[in-house]
Amino acid sequence: MDEMEEGKQKFLNVVKSVDGTVLVVMPVTPSNSMFLISLTKGPNRKFITVSEDDIMDLPNEAGILAKVTKVVKDAVAAL
Repeated sequence: MDEMEEGKQKFLNVVKSVDGTVLVVMPVTPSNSMFLISLTKGPNRKFITVSEDDIMDLPNEAGILAKVTKVVKDAVAAL
């Protein structure tokens, strides 16, 4: 598994740890080095952007993990 796939899997694990009922739609490739990710819970949908570098660094850097986890928690709370 390459860095990008590891990062995507880690992102999915972060979302599941915050709220297992949230559905995630993540594009296969980034646009302008950013991923536009859809989080859906029931009838509510929220979009967040995460940089390609953050996704790749997610499995290995605690600072990036903390930052992305906060973004996910804030987005899920808004659903």
